Amino acid sequence: MKKITLGLVGFGTVGSGVVKFLQDRRSFIRDRFGIDFFLKSICDRSIDKKINKTIEKCSLTTQWEELVKDPMIDVIVELIGGVNPAKEIVVNALRKKKHVVTANKELIASLGQKLFEEAHQNGRNIYYESSVMAGVPIIRTLTEGIVGNRVKGLYGIINGTCNYILTEMTDKGYSFEHALADAKNYGYAESDPTLDINGMDATYKLAILVNLAMGKFISVKDIHTEGIAHIAHDDIEHAESLGLNIKLLAIAKQHGQEIEARVHPTLIPKDHPLAIIDGVDNAIFVETDPLGDIFLAGQGAGKMSAASGVISDLLNIAVNEGSDARSNLANLAHDTADLRMRMIDDIMTKFYIRIMAIDKPGVLSQITGILGQHEIGINSFTQKAHNRASTVPVIMLTEPAPEKKVRLALEQLHKLPVVKSKPVAIRMENP
Repeated sequence: MKKITLGLVGFGTVGSGVVKFLQDRRSFIRDRFGIDFFLKSICDRSIDKKINKTIEKCSLTTQWEELVKDPMIDVIVELIGGVNPAKEIVVNALRKKKHVVTANKELIASLGQKLFEEAHQNGRNIYYESSVMAGVPIIRTLTEGIVGNRVKGLYGIINGTCNYILTEMTDKGYSFEHALADAKNYGYAESDPTLDINGMDATYKLAILVNLAMGKFISVKDIHTEGIAHIAHDDIEHAESLGLNIKLLAIAKQHGQEIEARVHPTLIPKDHPLAIIDGVDNAIFVETDPLGDIFLAGQGAGKMSAASGVISDLLNIAVNEGSDARSNLANLAHDTADLRMRMIDDIMTKFYIRIMAIDKPGVLSQITGILGQHEIGINSFTQKAHNRASTVPVIMLTEPAPEKKVRLALEQLHKLPVVKSKPVAIRMENP
């Protein structure tokens, strides 16, 4: 029986899930794999408030240094999130010759390259399956299952909070504010949900996926990011009538030596597999060559889902113990230097455009005239029945157009006296 001793830093939602998972599945893991995980110590800054019978046999502390310095501990499980002090914990653990398991997307996205080099230098590994899509094994899929393939593109619903909000707005007719309040009540959104609804949570995850799928470390600053706060129920209704759904997608594509990466609300056909992913579930659609398209879906958030990914990482450590960090494709510290980013201005997509305009003769010709000046082709348009002296939505679907030209056209449209609010533009994709 192989015994691996653990130190857990962070006894919040995911940390408590890991403890429960280890307790509930300990016999199975021992019988099936011949491995016994022993949780020796737990560190949490509020540990006095969290003591319960499930952790009575562990040493408890508020000082993470005690775990890192303990020669009996083989693996540090870091579940506190953020960059500081998580970076210090991980670096010191590696230097003390301990493997690290983390669910920290911000840390890996921001400092992954440096941390992987640190792991190489110290002959240890970093595992981070739960940093993206929690227990859904996208990281292992990219680094093991399809590693011989070329990834041409990926499209992911990788933030459960936003997916829940958009689902409630679509299915129940809720306003954004109502859906967000429900998400908080059910524990699907943090008390401060800013990183979710502004798209940054998905952006951190996309940066990790681009590195693993396309071999390029990119800064989150290079990823065009938009949240969902500006999505109105009117847009959801119009999308429904057009046979489309609105989802917050994380998108990456490779064009020769260029990579594009972006996170934003996206219209996709209702018959696409991503369109039916509702609630807090996550999913990712990956275009590969020569394998073809693959699709993974499941619970992308939650206590036991994230804990499942952590346990998977621990088993990987046990099975691969003694392997050099350079043999772990998830820990590569170098990238493909000649790959470059394609900036958002140069990206071509189709657009849904909604313009609230005064309903009078000649308005449509003014709008289409400005779009024509910027060489933006119109695929279709819809205008509600005339109701003189009121404002009505003019809905247009464009042909593929460069982002920069669309933005310039929208700025010009906004200045028209007949346009009464800022035009709304949502990109369209058909993965």
